[in-house]
Amino acid sequence: MKSAVETLEPTKVKLTVEVDYDELKPSIDHAYKHIAEQVSVPGFRKGKVPPRIIDQRVGWGAVVEHAVNESLGGFYGQAAAEQKLRPLGQPSVEVTEIPAKAGEGQLAFTAEVEVRPEIELPAIDAIEIAVESTEVTDADVTERLDALRERFGTLVGVERPAADGDYVVIDLKAVIGDQEVDSVSGISYQIGSGNMLEGLDEALTGLSAGETTTFKATLAGGEHEGEEADVTVTATSVKQRDLPEADDDFAQLASEFDTLEELTADLREQVSSIKKSNQAVTARDQLLEKLLAAVEIPVPSGAVEAEVHRHLESEDRLEDDTHRAEVTKDATDALKNQILLDTLAESLEVKVGQGELVEYLVQSSRQYGMEPQQFIQTLDQGGQIPAMVGEVARSKALAVALRKIEVKDGEGNVVDLSEFIGSDEADTAAQALENAVAEAAEAEEPAQA
Repeated sequence: MKSAVETLEPTKVKLTVEVDYDELKPSIDHAYKHIAEQVSVPGFRKGKVPPRIIDQRVGWGAVVEHAVNESLGGFYGQAAAEQKLRPLGQPSVEVTEIPAKAGEGQLAFTAEVEVRPEIELPAIDAIEIAVESTEVTDADVTERLDALRERFGTLVGVERPAADGDYVVIDLKAVIGDQEVDSVSGISYQIGSGNMLEGLDEALTGLSAGETTTFKATLAGGEHEGEEADVTVTATSVKQRDLPEADDDFAQLASEFDTLEELTADLREQVSSIKKSNQAVTARDQLLEKLLAAVEIPVPSGAVEAEVHRHLESEDRLEDDTHRAEVTKDATDALKNQILLDTLAESLEVKVGQGELVEYLVQSSRQYGMEPQQFIQTLDQGGQIPAMVGEVARSKALAVALRKIEVKDGEGNVVDLSEFIGSDEADTAAQALENAVAEAAEAEEPAQA
């Protein structure tokens, strides 16, 4: 087999492939065998019809078409591998020549495909990264303790105007023109949470129980999403959260500890652990940002459009141009990151061990609420295992790159991140760094001590 590559664009190539008859012959033999099992010819049992009879009855064209269809993917993959291409989508294939008859001629085809562009990374060890110190202050511990007290607080009705942080039971009605488009009653909302309508916090602040006000807001969902409505809100009750006293009794209520001193000591350790995790996450994010800023990455438009179409089709929103723009930006950024990290992994010669892959798959199965074995079988049947290997390699590439950088805190002290990025001697980088990301995210909701 002969192959050649022509670069059409920085992210697109044309692969020309020529396959001689001898290489195609196994597929032609298989085509004869398959057709022999399908046709009925007087005087021959099914499966025993000789090739010359098949040529007479069915035609050489059907045989070679079957053989080409069966083998084309394999020849394309072999040629792409020989040319060291890194395809990012499905190729557009055109067959330009097929054997004219049995025993002579060749198969020739071209394949245009978007590929991972070649980019030049900066020197990793020249990148400077600074993270915050892990010093735990009394204010840090107090904030953690107050968050825990919030979980055990009680709501108490108050006879005063609502203020930031109060819980208000409200009735809402949205009107566009003369049409009421939505309404809800008796829902509890915390002022300042910002998780409902824009402008609701301002409208409720200063409102007492039984009072009503109206404001304008852009609707965030439903068939009138994006339209401006006149919203009427009534506060039926105003409550504040009263927190329990921080004392030994509270420590016994909220934790396994007998005294407040023991509880606060444990909270201090929690804060320290979270700050260490945050250092790893910050270092990882800074490294990715600085690499992206230092490299111009051309993005294959076809690969982006395919992902956007898949995403919008799954949501039945193919005609939503506003959402399409949002998804296109997200898909473009994600593909840039993938191209960068794949290049980084390749330059660092990152290898993914079986143990690392299994650990990643087990962790991922929990996110989907599936048994690990069932999750892995589902991925395997869908041909998704190679994609998972790629995910692990990208995460590991950042960890391995961080080993080459002297990360410092705000005071100039060198930070030891080996707990999260592993070492060349004991490489547990990929999952450890992912765990740090998860721990940092969960820190927003402190666990019961």
